[in-house]
Parts: sequence; C-alpha cells; structure tokens
Amino acid sequence: MTVAAVIPAYNEERTVGNILSLLKSISLIDEIILVSDGSTDKTAHIGRSYGVSVIELTKNQGKVSAVMCGVKSTNADIVLLLDADLVGLKEEHVLDLLAPVLKGESDMTVGVFKKGRGATDLAQKIAPFLSGQRALRRWIFDKLEDYNAKDYGLEMALTAIAKKENLKVKLVVLNELTHVMKEEKRGFIIGAASRLKMYKDILAFFFKSK
Repeated sequence: MTVAAVIPAYNEERTVGNILSLLKSISLIDEIILVSDGSTDKTAHIGRSYGVSVIELTKNQGKVSAVMCGVKSTNADIVLLLDADLVGLKEEHVLDLLAPVLKGESDMTVGVFKKGRGATDLAQKIAPFLSGQRALRRWIFDKLEDYNAKDYGLEMALTAIAKKENLKVKLVVLNELTHVMKEEKRGFIIGAASRLKMYKDILAFFFKSK
C-alpha cells in the first residue's frame, strides 16, 4: 500500500521545514505534498527546497480546499494528514498514526496530543475529534465532497463520515507533541478572530448535520 503525506499550510515558514525534513526520512511515506494555501511568506519556497511536491494556491481557500487539492493530486492508498505548525513531531508519532491503517486494523486514526503543552492537550482531551493529525484510507475523501464542509469543518466532516459509514477509528496518543497557537502566529487580535472563525465553522457544520 502506498502512503502520501498531505500538509496544508498557510504562512508556516517557521515550522514547516522541520516537518518536511522528518517526513522525508521515513521510508513508509512514498509521497509528500505541501499545499501552500495562499501563503505570502516562504512556505512554498521551503517546500521546494526539500524536494517535495508543492501545490501553490494563489489565494487562501481554507483547509478543506487545500487538503482536497493535495488528495486529488495523488493516487496513494493511504493519506497522512498533518498540520504544518506542529512542534515536536517525531518519527514514532507518524508511525503510530500509520500502523493501524497499514495493518488493516483501522480505516482512520486520529492523533491526540498528550504531555505536549497544557492548552493544546486540554483542547484535544475535550474534543479529540477536532484533531488535524490523521491517517486514513483515500476513498474516504470521496465521501467528503458530499458533506459541503468548509475550512475548519474538515475534521468534523471526517468524524461524521466515520460514524455514518461505520468506519474503524482508533485514537492514537501523540506524546510530547503540540502546535503553535493562532494567537502566537498572528498576534492576539487576529489570532483570536481566526480561532472564533474556526469555532463558527465547526458549529455551523455541527448544526447542519443534525
């Protein structure tokens, strides 16, 4: 079975290089696709410097569109989704996400932060289904287009598909992994606005799917 890592990124020049460097060292990963979602910094340039496939969107289209652009560009059997702002990513995290799907034990894995950072640990403990760190069978994305998910509704939609299709889903603990928070990347006001938009997208999908 082939594996493609799809990394959606919007202005993540500070962290994306470390993630790509690690992924390139893992032999189980056949293809790495970085989708620069309208980035205005060096995100796309860094991707090309690591020799990975780079899809450069001219304007920001949101996470769902970025991920689907990446998925549609590959024929891999399994897709590994990772956020571009991760801090502390290790090979064991990637292998733990992939192993259950590669072995046929699960259709989807969902990574949950633990012992990484108080704020991000708590958020995922409360709502693990919102995690962006996943490995899943590619055909699941064919179902995604029927859900009309927007931006941060991606994880909610994948969770809804898993429930409706009775998929085998496994939660995977990702020890000592965290990510840069929005307020840190964009400043408190813009970061907080982005976080509110995220919650709005999630709630919109939740009530639409009821």
